[in-house]
Amino acid sequence: MATVAPFRAVTYNFKKISNLETVIAPPYDVISDKEQDDYYEKDPYNVVRLILGKMKIGDSDWDNRYTRAADLFKRWEAEDILVRDPAPSIYLISITYESPETRETRTRWGFIAVVRIEEPDSPVILAHERTFTFHREDRLKLMRACNAQMSPVFGLYQDEDNEILSAFGDMKDLPPMVSFKDTNGYRYRMWQVTSKSVLADISFRLASKSIIIADGHHRYETARNYRNLMRARFGAHSPNRSYEYVMMYLSNIADKGLTILPTHRLYRSYPDFKMREFLASAHTYFNVHSFPLDTANPEGLASSLSSRLSEYGRKGSCIGFYHTGSEDFHLLCLKPEAIKEIGDDVHPSLKKVDVLVLSRLIFQRILGIRREALDDEKIIRYESNTNSALSSVLSGESQMVFLVNPTKIEQILEVTGNSLLMPRKSTYFYPKIISGLVFNKIDPREIIPYKLPSAENTRGQ
Repeated sequence: MATVAPFRAVTYNFKKISNLETVIAPPYDVISDKEQDDYYEKDPYNVVRLILGKMKIGDSDWDNRYTRAADLFKRWEAEDILVRDPAPSIYLISITYESPETRETRTRWGFIAVVRIEEPDSPVILAHERTFTFHREDRLKLMRACNAQMSPVFGLYQDEDNEILSAFGDMKDLPPMVSFKDTNGYRYRMWQVTSKSVLADISFRLASKSIIIADGHHRYETARNYRNLMRARFGAHSPNRSYEYVMMYLSNIADKGLTILPTHRLYRSYPDFKMREFLASAHTYFNVHSFPLDTANPEGLASSLSSRLSEYGRKGSCIGFYHTGSEDFHLLCLKPEAIKEIGDDVHPSLKKVDVLVLSRLIFQRILGIRREALDDEKIIRYESNTNSALSSVLSGESQMVFLVNPTKIEQILEVTGNSLLMPRKSTYFYPKIISGLVFNKIDPREIIPYKLPSAENTRGQ
């Protein structure tokens, strides 16, 4: 049973910050060093100073990026730059954006609430990707320093009839509490929902659901680790203490505005690579289709290769491959009889996932890359934009690129349904939910006002 509740969020003071575009930022893990500098310059109150503060020479245990974030958080509250809502609320959000792959305009609906944290083996909240130890430790340091969750976890629930969004009634027809465009030109609108009957109805409808973590696995695991620390200090006798919950942005997995992008792999440098030997080895497991590469139109090239990869990938796993300086682009389509070569230690549902096929048969078996090296982002870089991935190899910045199709929703449901995890960076739900819309301040003595409503109490409301 998913326990989803309203909470008293901290937000920017919309009377003082008239344009949220200057203070919001993407999640910390997709911000480059240059982008960090840009957000610092953009506004003295930009959220990047909280979620990804700069390191300084001479940082110590008592003065570092985490302690400075905590000091800023308290100072911005004291200055009324950040304010806390007086009433427990859920925040309805729409994002209207252009898909990077299809250029289609879509609107994704979701809402931010708090969700009770579950144990790792719980069937209520389901992870689908493995995580990096460094990121978990980094986020825990920030959370312990600030006693707050700065960015929501992105969760998905199944609701074919869209009953949960319908429970918000005509809210989306009313003027939003905030409306703005981000640097990509995407339109964000947010409504604060305080009606007790509506909040009770939403909690009731979600109580029978499971939640799949779409993005923010590190933040969720961090929230659980933080909860365990708080339990050790304050006790585990109250299931509704604020530290028992994590802030989540929740969206319907059937929402028409939900987009999953591919996560391509860029290999920076492989000094002893030999194309002839690589393709000969690839023929053992894959049907190899080669096409002349017209590099005169990089933008059109990316679209053309994506279409071809999608077409060949309808019948099974197919990986696109290009090496810098090569005249040809190659599609490596897995032979049906080669599936068994992935290994007996891999569940059948995972053998359908393209990035696992890439990892096991190409990276480990053909190229001989050690499994632990696959997690080193100095060796392998991830890129969701096909044009950027190809440009990196065409320019010589990277030596080779492996293009993949987006992971399908049904594959995610099958993997999570079997309590399994995909390789890291298997999915990219787009757009990521930005940081700076709402914050969750955690007072260990505060109680989240949750009581499971009955059907009788919510029927007809």
